[in-house]
Amino acid sequence: MLYYSFVNAPRSTPENYINFLVGSPGPASCTEAARVQPQDPFAPAHDSFNRLLNRLEPDPEELWTEAEPLVEKTRGVLVIDDSTLDKPRAKHIGLVTRHWSGKHQKPVRGINLITLLWSDGDRKIPVDYRLFSKIDGQTKHDHFWEMLLMAKGRGFSPKYVLFDTWYASLENLKQVRGFGWHWLTRLRGDRVVSPDDRRQRRLDEVAACAAGTVLHLRGYGLIKVFRIVTPDGDMEHWATNDLGMDQGTRQHYAELSFAIENYHRELKQSCGVEKCQVRASRAQRNHIGLAVRAFLRLEWHFFTTGVSAFEAKLRLVRDAVRSYLARPFITLPKPSTA
Repeated sequence: MLYYSFVNAPRSTPENYINFLVGSPGPASCTEAARVQPQDPFAPAHDSFNRLLNRLEPDPEELWTEAEPLVEKTRGVLVIDDSTLDKPRAKHIGLVTRHWSGKHQKPVRGINLITLLWSDGDRKIPVDYRLFSKIDGQTKHDHFWEMLLMAKGRGFSPKYVLFDTWYASLENLKQVRGFGWHWLTRLRGDRVVSPDDRRQRRLDEVAACAAGTVLHLRGYGLIKVFRIVTPDGDMEHWATNDLGMDQGTRQHYAELSFAIENYHRELKQSCGVEKCQVRASRAQRNHIGLAVRAFLRLEWHFFTTGVSAFEAKLRLVRDAVRSYLARPFITLPKPSTA
């Protein structure tokens, strides 16, 4: 006698969950994802979404498959930065440890997301990401190296690679130079440089101007440094290996580097990346990856229609409010006429 085993296809798919994140203004839970499904006898239940998050293999390659047609590999810039996804009360959620938060200006509990973003000034497209976990044995600099190596293999030839002070180690600077790319970053004032007199001293002790000064960075070689006084009176040292860069070009690409800050804000506000409360590390990795892919859809919608992620989601809420106003059901009892 022959026995046949039939396995039902999963009712929830990554696209179901991504669309839920795009449309939902509230909590990003499996229960809520099930509650808002269209009326259908085969609509996925909350345990179907839970199995989805635990079933998928966390892989940034899925993001690249969707992002590749949206970028121009020989134009624009690549920007790398990380952000802490706040989980202040999470005691049992995987991947949650203490990380520095630029928002709170102190270490907080959360998950650290590192993203490689492509931008041409009009679009900001995430093309790769990593989650920094202290138990994985890899540092943030390891992830930096891996993502740039992957970008090189994928055929990117950016005008500049932009990153923050944290990633401006000698090894990282040499790696970008080794790929034949220019970089632009900010350096700490205690980096050791040599001006024309060849005497080594701290960067903040050397005479440098806003128009750019060529200096020798110890262990690296010649760089060009722009000393900028910020509106609040602080001093910044922008540096590049492009010795021909002028102040106008530096300012233009410095502004482009802040595209990743806008990406972080929209990812948190519009894609629910911080709102998922599943405990398993694998499920958290998948939720974050799907949230980044949800951002990709909102960003492309903005680029093609001019409608921002905030406005697009607000329009969904307006439609719901409009339907409610047509037939309000949260009311007081009607006064008795007896």
